[in-house]
Parts: sequence; C-alpha cells; structure tokens
Amino acid sequence: MLQELSHMDRITQLQDEIQQLLTIMSNSVAYLTSRANFLQKASFTSSIPNKRELVRDLVVKAKQIDYLIQSLPEPESEEVQAGRLECLEEEMTEANTDYVRAVNRAKHLHQQISDVLRTMLDESDLIDEMPG
Repeated sequence: MLQELSHMDRITQLQDEIQQLLTIMSNSVAYLTSRANFLQKASFTSSIPNKRELVRDLVVKAKQIDYLIQSLPEPESEEVQAGRLECLEEEMTEANTDYVRAVNRAKHLHQQISDVLRTMLDESDLIDEMPG
C-alpha cells in the first residue's frame, strides 16, 4: 500500500510538472500575442536574455518531467494484476462477512436492550397499579 502511495505521489508530481510546463508555454504565447507588434526587426539582441531564460525554463521542466517518467514503475503483468485483484476480492468477501456478523450482533443487542426496557416499564406499571 505504501509503495502504491509512492507511485501516486510520483504521478501527482508528474502532473504538477506538466501543468507548470504548460503554464510557462501559455504565458509565453499570451505575452507574445499581447506585446508583439508583428513588425520585422533588424536586430533581436534585446530579447536574447529573455529567450535564454525561457529556453532554460523549458529545458529544466522537460528534464524534471523526463526524470519523473523514468522513476515510474513498470506496469504489472496481467497475471500479477489478476492475482492482486483476487486477493482484494477475498479480503472484501471476508470484510463483508465480518460486517454482516456485526450488523446481526447489533440487531440482537438492540432486541435484548428493547426487551429489558420493556420489562422494566412493565414492572414499573405493575408497581404503580399495586394498592398501597
């Protein structure tokens, strides 16, 4: 179970990294479309540091995503999955049996308590009816 949580944590991290990469790309496109005047420039020297930063950010995110993908476990074979499902089904059947027993016991205890309370009320009524 702990190992499965670790795998889910990796998947969540992967999802977060992909989301951040998409955010960087989306922000870049939004910036370009809102700020660009769409005129041919003779020199691109003023935007080179920004381009380098953008490329660096994209490369870092891509490497992080690649690392997370590489750290994911190999898929289990169908036989292993079938075995795990069979074990889970047995556990579920046992848990259901325990649940039914607990419900039946609770019903039985409820009936006993109801009987005792009814007896107490009946005795109280008898005491009240006695001349005295």
